Amino acid sequence: MNGRGLLVAGTTSDAGKSVVTAGICRWLVRQGVKVAPFKAQNMSLNSFVTREGAEIGRAQAMQAQACRVEPTALMNPVLLKPGGEQSSQVVLLGKPVGEMSARGFFGESGGAGKSGESSPGAGLHGGRRQRLLGTVLECLAELRGTYDAVICEGAGSPAEINLRRTDIVNMGIARGARLPVLVVGDIDRGGVFASFFGTVALLSPEDQELVAGFLVNKFRGDVGLLEPGLDMLHGLTGRHTYGVLPFRHGLGIDEEDGLRVSLRGTVRESNVAPPVGQDVLRVAVCAVPLMSNFTDVDALAAEPGVVVRFVDRPEELADADLVILPGTRGTVRALEWLRERGLADAIRRRAAEGRPVLGICGGFQVLGEHIEDDVESRRGHVDGLGILPVRVRFAREKTLTRPTGQALGEHVEGYEIHHGVAEVLGGDVFFADDSGHPLDGCRVGQTWGTHWHGSLESDAFRRAFLREVAAAAGRRFVPAPDTSFAELREEQLDRLGDLIEQHADTDALWRLIESGAPQGLPFIPPGAPA
Repeated sequence: MNGRGLLVAGTTSDAGKSVVTAGICRWLVRQGVKVAPFKAQNMSLNSFVTREGAEIGRAQAMQAQACRVEPTALMNPVLLKPGGEQSSQVVLLGKPVGEMSARGFFGESGGAGKSGESSPGAGLHGGRRQRLLGTVLECLAELRGTYDAVICEGAGSPAEINLRRTDIVNMGIARGARLPVLVVGDIDRGGVFASFFGTVALLSPEDQELVAGFLVNKFRGDVGLLEPGLDMLHGLTGRHTYGVLPFRHGLGIDEEDGLRVSLRGTVRESNVAPPVGQDVLRVAVCAVPLMSNFTDVDALAAEPGVVVRFVDRPEELADADLVILPGTRGTVRALEWLRERGLADAIRRRAAEGRPVLGICGGFQVLGEHIEDDVESRRGHVDGLGILPVRVRFAREKTLTRPTGQALGEHVEGYEIHHGVAEVLGGDVFFADDSGHPLDGCRVGQTWGTHWHGSLESDAFRRAFLREVAAAAGRRFVPAPDTSFAELREEQLDRLGDLIEQHADTDALWRLIESGAPQGLPFIPPGAPA
């Protein structure tokens, strides 16, 4: 009972592929199906570390949680981490293999290189598309041999005809593994019927054979008003619509792209309980360039009475009880941005006044005395903000770990993803082992810094930290005694599963997963250009 699968594609980026994939996974596991997620190639600054020390996209880690299985590198064999407009770090099977431009990654030219070398682009030259496709197909085959079903997520649109020749994540993987394809469209954006039709019509006959049908996402209103259009779409394409999912607030899983976080917007639309104490806590997150793992603050946003916002101006720090400098794939660039905008001086003043500041990963590095970077920016010696007695040297080897420890008298778990190695020259210990020996980070007054992502998801530590922040800020804020971030995540995943179960044709969806695309689907001209 193995080998079943489905590829969830989309008419556009951000159409809801990640959410739909997670919802299908949770629906299946509740039916007793042993299921796994898969995304051949991901472009994201939001990543996670598996227990074996592999780096994968956070969306796939959350989808694995939807499946109630442990995430592995097999679930996201290729991860691209943007370092600017033109280049990305390439992470292959959980380990970085170098930097590469978009043209170099998708192009066909280039010399040979051995897989696993640390030079830029190593292992990706000379027939790299064939090698990468072979790698991702092997990973998918291993998952399909282990699980009853594998639900795959595409990237962008399958009709990006300029990239079809080198595609390994949409129709390339569908053709290679003979996966049926379900195309998701976000009707809230408008133009969903044209997007569905155009997506199919721009594919080659061989690709079109695998496109089984459509799923409408984020619909507001009476589905009956939509049905004439769905009937016409079926008449034009010969393909069914497998469901119409209603618009729901606060159902996003860990987003892939920190670059698309809207400044001065709340972290997430969600319904939380009123504050336990008399005051709220205001948290300002500096929206630094190439912001990574901004989901670190989701656990704060889930706390009753905590208001989290992204900011980019110094005046927006004035009424904040806590300022957070988040992770970034460009530590030196973030420093320059903070200085250009006047945020650096505002943060220094806060620290001098004893007002709380927290730096996470790249944000921790920014707070130090100086940085030696011959790896990420290649700028050599760069002065930091000088708030924490820490010196950072960028190593070529990336730290990828899942540490545990103690802080503020509570147990803490996290994960590390960084090239910067911190030498702590003073201050107090932030995270320590059970014997009190330093593990990571530094604290001076009300300024904290750590490389650990995800630490705020540890409920007891988060409450202790918020009590310290509230005391320093003079706020009568009381953390809720029973907030469980893990339970909130599970509830969110169950809501996604409910969406699929209640609003999709699950019988038809299972037949698609079990038996593949229907035979005899019509060709929609003109097809992909020659």
